[in-house]
Amino acid sequence: MKDKKKIFVLMGGRSPEYEISLISGKEVVRNLDNKKFNVLPVIVSRDSGTWKLVSPNNLLNAENPLDLKGTKKEFQVRQAKKILSLRSIEMNEKPIVFIAMHGPFGEDGTIQGMLELSGLKYTGSGVLASALGMDKIMFRKVLEKENVPIPKYIVLKKGEKIINIDKKIGKYPYFIKPSNQGSSVGSSIAKNKEELNKSINEAFKFSNPILIDEYLKGKEVTCGLLGNNNPLALPIVEIIPKKSVFFDYKSKYYEGGAEEIVPARISKKLTKQIQDVSIKVHKILGCRGFSRVDFIIKDNKNPMVLEINTIPGLTSISLLPKAAKAAGISYKKLLEKIIKYAEE
Repeated sequence: MKDKKKIFVLMGGRSPEYEISLISGKEVVRNLDNKKFNVLPVIVSRDSGTWKLVSPNNLLNAENPLDLKGTKKEFQVRQAKKILSLRSIEMNEKPIVFIAMHGPFGEDGTIQGMLELSGLKYTGSGVLASALGMDKIMFRKVLEKENVPIPKYIVLKKGEKIINIDKKIGKYPYFIKPSNQGSSVGSSIAKNKEELNKSINEAFKFSNPILIDEYLKGKEVTCGLLGNNNPLALPIVEIIPKKSVFFDYKSKYYEGGAEEIVPARISKKLTKQIQDVSIKVHKILGCRGFSRVDFIIKDNKNPMVLEINTIPGLTSISLLPKAAKAAGISYKKLLEKIIKYAEE
């Protein structure tokens, strides 16, 4: 019998998306076929960055990570073994590292660079694509150069004054967000000056500089992609937030937070246009394995790219697994495809 491939599943980390990463990681561990893979979950602590190896069963029987939101507590798993690095426990094998980390220090090229130095193969995009995808300002500059449609925006640094904002991006409302976060962390809508100042202060808690966008009206959709140099565009998902005005943290990760319709209720022509743009963005950045490109269809006519997720959420209610399922790809098969792309 052929030896099972060793898969380290990295989750957690020093990010505001710590809890979501743990949920993604648990779901990956739950669904990887243990007849094909030797699954080794590794939790990266929130504060110290300590790595701990845990058993799949103990991980799956642990508390719900969402219960930790707002507490700053560490996720507790029985019999966690502290390790110095993946190198120290690979035992001369050639494992694959499945990165289920979101946000800074997981999705921004940091962990990817460390794995490159260690000579370990890993899932998802490389250092440059990850860094560009996480840095919303650089991402937009690249798209502007490539003539990909994006919202009007301004970049604001701490201490700077906002001058002629209405002339630059139009009148209220505005959409304010940090420049390097995912899961809508620190994002909000401002309908007047008082709300704008409050939103700016909130966004500055997570990054400096921040982005102020024109507020786009229209359907919110997303397109998942699978593959390396010639990615497959999955069916488009239409997103209808239920708990908030936009697709924020609660809408994304709490049951009943949003209604998601697959395939999106748009024309075939618009579907193809969005899929083609998504493939173009994936290729421009040099993404690998999988990604997800988010859009607002301005006035329900013109697709505008908001951002790319180089490590999309992999929870049971996440958008990429739903799109894959609509394309006839089960969650287990999705994970196997992502691992296969890492091996290529």
